[in-house]
Amino acid sequence: MAESKTRGTRGSRRKSSSGSQRKSSNSRDRDNNNRSPREIAASAIAQVQELIGRPIESITGMAKDEDGWTVTLEVLELERVPTTTDVLGKYEVTLDKNGELTGAQRTRRYPRAEAGEV
Repeated sequence: MAESKTRGTRGSRRKSSSGSQRKSSNSRDRDNNNRSPREIAASAIAQVQELIGRPIESITGMAKDEDGWTVTLEVLELERVPTTTDVLGKYEVTLDKNGELTGAQRTRRYPRAEAGEV
């Protein structure tokens, strides 16, 4: 029993030291106005959801260029019964390096049950 407590303590020490390394690298990224892909994705979801007032179903693509990010999202535009007849929208949004929305465009609207791209 004492052995498992010792192991748990060592493991949590390792986690906290690597956690502090992550914090310092993350704060450096923010200082350089470069956000992680995870932060950009969360920012895109929050801003698009606020803008159009509909739930985001998924992120289907992300790309970074010299100006910022392009994120492709699927949005639940119309909820129906059965759910296979829901209407989804595909949105392409652009964000600057700070994660601020700079553009949004719906590129496609389709029923959930529709297979593949048209």
